[in-house]
Amino acid sequence: MSALPKADLILTNGRIFLGMAEGVAEAVALWAGRVLATGRASEIEALRGPATRVVDLRGRLATPGLYDAHMHLLPLGLTMRQVDVRPKAAPTLERLLGLVRERAGALGPGAWVQARGYDQFALDVRRHPLRDELDAAAPDNPVVVTRACGHIAVANSMALRLAGIDETSEAPQGGAIEIRDGRLTGLLAENARDALKTVIPDSTGEELVAAVEDAGQACLAYGITSVMDAGVGMRAGYREVIAYREAQRQGRLPVRTNQCLFGGPGGIVERCHADGVITGVGDDMLRVGPVKIFTDGSAGGRTAAMFEPYLGEPRTTGLMMLHDDEMNGFVEDYHAKGYQLAVHAIGDRAIEQTLNAFERALTRMPDPNRRHRIEHCGFNSAAQIERMVRLGVEPVPQPVFMYDFGDLYAAVLGHERADPSYPLKTWIDHGLRPAASSDAPVCDIDPFPNFFTMLTRKTQRGTVMAESERVDIAQAIQAFTEFGAYVNHQEGHRGRLVPGLAGDVAVFSRDLLGATPEEILHDTRCDLTIRGGEVAFDRAGETG
Repeated sequence: MSALPKADLILTNGRIFLGMAEGVAEAVALWAGRVLATGRASEIEALRGPATRVVDLRGRLATPGLYDAHMHLLPLGLTMRQVDVRPKAAPTLERLLGLVRERAGALGPGAWVQARGYDQFALDVRRHPLRDELDAAAPDNPVVVTRACGHIAVANSMALRLAGIDETSEAPQGGAIEIRDGRLTGLLAENARDALKTVIPDSTGEELVAAVEDAGQACLAYGITSVMDAGVGMRAGYREVIAYREAQRQGRLPVRTNQCLFGGPGGIVERCHADGVITGVGDDMLRVGPVKIFTDGSAGGRTAAMFEPYLGEPRTTGLMMLHDDEMNGFVEDYHAKGYQLAVHAIGDRAIEQTLNAFERALTRMPDPNRRHRIEHCGFNSAAQIERMVRLGVEPVPQPVFMYDFGDLYAAVLGHERADPSYPLKTWIDHGLRPAASSDAPVCDIDPFPNFFTMLTRKTQRGTVMAESERVDIAQAIQAFTEFGAYVNHQEGHRGRLVPGLAGDVAVFSRDLLGATPEEILHDTRCDLTIRGGEVAFDRAGETG
């Protein structure tokens, strides 16, 4: 190692998880933003120079920077400004309504009150809020409360009136408007929310950039150095593409970001393609990724498209967003334009439609390395997994869904169908690369519940769901690092700590390789995050 330059930064005296194939080292040296060398502490000490900064790991574990392969960075930042009605903040309907009332009072009459994060299964009343209840909480404000999944919202009367939705309104394809006893309840599912979105005031350009910055900083505090924003353009159209560019120009893009462009009806792909915004364009901080198409909704909201009906609702099999010919047309068009595809498909019927469209496009225009993806891919059959292997299609799941929503899945589908969902070990055993992710703000960006669920298959209530799908901690880390890089075509730049790849490192407060799942969930934090060889987050100021 004497021929190598002196390191800019050395991490030593701990355990360094380099990658699944490379195993564990005692120390790592970073230089010029990349990994210079790894090995025994004594070997890496030879690369120490007078200007080298040294981090004493004191037995802690360092891993490649985490890669959240499916989350919504810009929307997460916007959501951070909305009313937090997640179960921890609002466990009861009364508390939820109280938070809405407080925000309405703070904003004043006429201002929009937006809230996000409730789960009707976790509320004390075990149901969605109602329009009349929101009216009572904020009679002088338009209110919209979005479920945790982001696929269902409840609006009050003023918001519905502004959106032009009443009892005579017809739900669009792939949407639902709930009416009981001849009156709107306020619940809007999937595409039925589009009219509401058109009347909610737009965020300014500065607000969009600030959202990227705020959410990115939050990611760094958890050791997340790379993300894919899974639906750029879903809220503010092409302005979101511009906001990311502006965030990077101003030095306000904290994490490496792949932009997954919103496609399908109402999408921005045509504008992007005309501007040369195509998969692979960009640099190592901001790059164009795949195109997102929605095919169904969420299992917890009973809108994921299934072959068999939901429990107790023999006529409910979910919502298909697109007819087969529409889906085939979008996939073939985007595939021909050179885009990778990342299709939202949770239910087995939606997954089948997606695989049919992928196979059709790949047969007509073969590309064995396109790496089309199925986002979530929750309820798949053995035959569908075999097709994914054959077609080179990768799943991008959120193991944390089992922790947050597993008991709800069992309630709406039964354990026989719910327990084997999101089959991480089966996918890995078949040679697939399931990239773990959070889908934030659907779930929290905190990676530790994700790790816990991969290791235990336990829900937050302690229910074990298909323990045969458990993986070990090395596989869990691989899913959150290497696999994330692979499905985003970035394995040649990051995802492992080997010489020449990016110096992106997460240092945790303990050695995860020897910790219990409960210790990882309840008593672990990220102490230090390094991106491109530079300290981006330092919880205790240990690097000075």
